[in-house]
Amino acid sequence: MTQGGKIFDELGKLMNNAAGVADGVRREIETAVKSQLERLVADMDLVKREDYDALRELVQAQSAELKELKAQVEGLKSK
Repeated sequence: MTQGGKIFDELGKLMNNAAGVADGVRREIETAVKSQLERLVADMDLVKREDYDALRELVQAQSAELKELKAQVEGLKSK
C-alpha cells in the first residue's frame, strides 16, 4: 500500500472513532437532560392527563345534572 493510501486509511479510522465518541457524548447528554427533566416534573407535583380528563368528565356530568335539578326546582316553584 502506498504512503497516501495509509494516510487516508488512518484518517478514515480517526473520523470513525470521532463519530463514535460524538454519538456516545450525545447519548450521555440526552440521558442527563432526561433525568433532570423527570426530576423537575416530579417536583412540580403535576396532575396526570388521565386524572384531569376523568375529573373533567365528572364535572361536566354534574353540571348537566345540576341544570336538570334547577329546571325541576323552577318548575315546582311555578306551580
